[in-house]
Amino acid sequence: MFITFEGIEGCGKSTQAKRLALRLDDLGVPLVLTHEPGGTSVGEGIRRILLDSRNRHLSALAELLLYGADRAQHVTEVIKPALEQGKWVLCDRFYDATTVYQGYARGLDMAFVLSMNQKASQGLRPHRTILIDCPVEVGLGRALARNERLLQDEQDRFEREKREFHEAVRKGYLDMAEKEKGRFVVVNGTTGEDELEGIIFDQLKPMIP
Repeated sequence: MFITFEGIEGCGKSTQAKRLALRLDDLGVPLVLTHEPGGTSVGEGIRRILLDSRNRHLSALAELLLYGADRAQHVTEVIKPALEQGKWVLCDRFYDATTVYQGYARGLDMAFVLSMNQKASQGLRPHRTILIDCPVEVGLGRALARNERLLQDEQDRFEREKREFHEAVRKGYLDMAEKEKGRFVVVNGTTGEDELEGIIFDQLKPMIP
């Protein structure tokens, strides 16, 4: 099974992906927990470029192509082999993030964005996508507090975007979830972490062998 976690900055997707991984591991489900951008040694180098707040001059097209390169390597090196071995793959962000961040929010040609996603992902589609939705002010507040706590001042390029950008990202996610109700599971990111973990697990429980 291929499960992805999506949402705006600070929605809690990374936390919930880790919590789900621990639950599945306790049940003896073989799995790989990974993330984008990053997830490979090549991807980690790309991630540093994409998140570095000093790269304010990075064009939207260059940003898109970097995400594509990261995903192509990630699918080839990590995701596809794990799925072929019968493992569950839990991925913190996948191509939906590119669709909303570079398509909806940056305004790049959507047909081109979707085409690149298809090529870079080698046709792989998540079986379920957990969209953790929350108001922009809530997510950004959490993200900025996290960066300050972890001393990640220079890895916050997206957190520094204007509020309108983040609102466009959130709207993009909700629009896609409405169009693909069979794949997306939308949950409330303002729910407590423990309760939210239970809600997500209950949604995926029927898929566990």
